[in-house]
Amino acid sequence: MWRHFIQGSIMASTLGTAVAGKPAATTLSNAISEDTVMTRHAQGEFEVKLAPQGAMPGIEAARLGRQTIGKTFRGDLEATSLGEMLAVMTEVRGSAGYVAMERVDGRLHGRRGSFVLQHFAFMDRGQPELSVRVVPDSGTDELAGLSGQMTIRIEEGRHFYGFDYRLPEG
Repeated sequence: MWRHFIQGSIMASTLGTAVAGKPAATTLSNAISEDTVMTRHAQGEFEVKLAPQGAMPGIEAARLGRQTIGKTFRGDLEATSLGEMLAVMTEVRGSAGYVAMERVDGRLHGRRGSFVLQHFAFMDRGQPELSVRVVPDSGTDELAGLSGQMTIRIEEGRHFYGFDYRLPEG
């Protein structure tokens, strides 16, 4: 049940963003000046595994579900991630939401390190919205100072990402 909501929300949100043609803005700490930052785009494919977690007593009445997330990214981002998601479905068909945090560890255009992605998604009677952003100051090693936003699309059961990011030069 949760997997279908998440995949449907991700796909519809991505399509909605593409149709609107409005890329979401990213921010960068004021400590880094604009002329020392490079803006890049990464893309590729990923596999995702969701594993439902045990529910607390009474949590089903709240219609909440919790899952772990595991991903393997290929392409410009060669990495794995681990995370956790909390989702809710309402009694109104087409209305639901989820939040998630995942730590990504690997190489982004050859630069080694890790960073954290924060997901926020909801569907209001079939109208989806999805935001997947880098948590400020979560980048480590060669990815320190990373900021950006990821889009996700699903085609014929395959998952693809687009990642617009900013990173200090060097």
